[in-house]
Amino acid sequence: MTAPADSRSITPLDGPLDVTVGVPGSKSIANRALICAALATGTSTLHGLPSGDDTSAMLDGLAVLGLTVERGAHGAVYLTGGVERMRRGPLTIDARLAGTTSRFLTAMAALGPGPYTIDGAAPLRARPMGPLHQALADLGVSLRGARPGFLPVDVQRPIEWSAADGATTPTVHIAGDISSQYISALMMIAPLLPGGLTLQLTTALISRPYVGITVAVMEQFGIGAITIDEQRIVVPPQPYRAVEMTIEPDASSASYPLAAAAICGGRVTVAGLTDRSVQGDAAFADLLGAMGCTVDRGAATTTVTAGPTLRGIDVDMADVSDLVPTLAVVALFASTPTTIRGVGFIRAKESDRLGDLARELNKLGAMVSETSDGLQIQPVALHGGRIGTHHDHRLAMAGSLIGLRVPGVTIEDPNVVTKSWPEYWAMLDGLG
Repeated sequence: MTAPADSRSITPLDGPLDVTVGVPGSKSIANRALICAALATGTSTLHGLPSGDDTSAMLDGLAVLGLTVERGAHGAVYLTGGVERMRRGPLTIDARLAGTTSRFLTAMAALGPGPYTIDGAAPLRARPMGPLHQALADLGVSLRGARPGFLPVDVQRPIEWSAADGATTPTVHIAGDISSQYISALMMIAPLLPGGLTLQLTTALISRPYVGITVAVMEQFGIGAITIDEQRIVVPPQPYRAVEMTIEPDASSASYPLAAAAICGGRVTVAGLTDRSVQGDAAFADLLGAMGCTVDRGAATTTVTAGPTLRGIDVDMADVSDLVPTLAVVALFASTPTTIRGVGFIRAKESDRLGDLARELNKLGAMVSETSDGLQIQPVALHGGRIGTHHDHRLAMAGSLIGLRVPGVTIEDPNVVTKSWPEYWAMLDGLG
């Protein structure tokens, strides 16, 4: 029987893997690089951008703001930036379902003449933006919307942002244990504020690797002297410069084929994901190593080879929270239980990545229970069934891995993967 067009049946593999795969460029790096290129006077060339919806939404939003975006071959983009090129509003930017795009462009909109309206699809309108909006308001930015802290929001910069050099460094207070996207958004506009910006952290900083990506990308565009400690982040005023750079493969996307090796046996190599990656999610291979796999990282590839036994682990995933669905699925096939901790904040992602994930996995006979800040997973025999994706690309991709071992698994709304990896299903079919 053929599955409906709004679902996709997964075909189990008939043996262990032995394959090298390519993954798209890093979405996290790409969207940060696009903002930095947009803030740099001159033309930057970015190679290897991913083709997913989030990156497309960012490119479209920058074009609406008046920046010149030209697409070349093999994912190359030529972006001519500079705040002076931002068009006067009123203009509306549709971020669609892209949380990163909406948050980064909200902050960037505060630099232009405005007014600009940042909006998105219904699921994005339901996601919280309050801490970012409050921080911008504390800087004097005018933000107006029907529901404070949510999209759509109208953004208008303060007149005094044209102040002369030598302005004192403003300080805003923001919690560190919420989405790092708020902090990254503020960091990237900070060099162009009179006096720069100090972010005073009111709670401990989580997702520190994502802030590290922001720093690494800003440095490539000529921004230096950023200081980060337990209480604050300081970014001094300075100009961005246009550059040429290549986006490294996406470590979050790489987690899926690497996890397939752990689940199905054999070996998977991800081309281009190296031991020099700036992405915190590259540590997923180490988690698989802790579960009994062999990991080989080099100057050109990362390889995971399944071991004789897959065992459960107890792990704090606060720094690699996007990979919770992937690890949870791997844990279903371990010989011992797994506990995932430190990720209560992922309930406010594209889906409730704890509650929704647990409920969907349990439909297949799994024993996954929620805790206040994570999941507990008890390995048991699984059966086929339909996995709902809740508008979340990561639930779709992680859930599909179960079907490589368990017959009868069907993924609902499979096109949700276009958010980050439109070619995902072709990659999965190619594993066999």
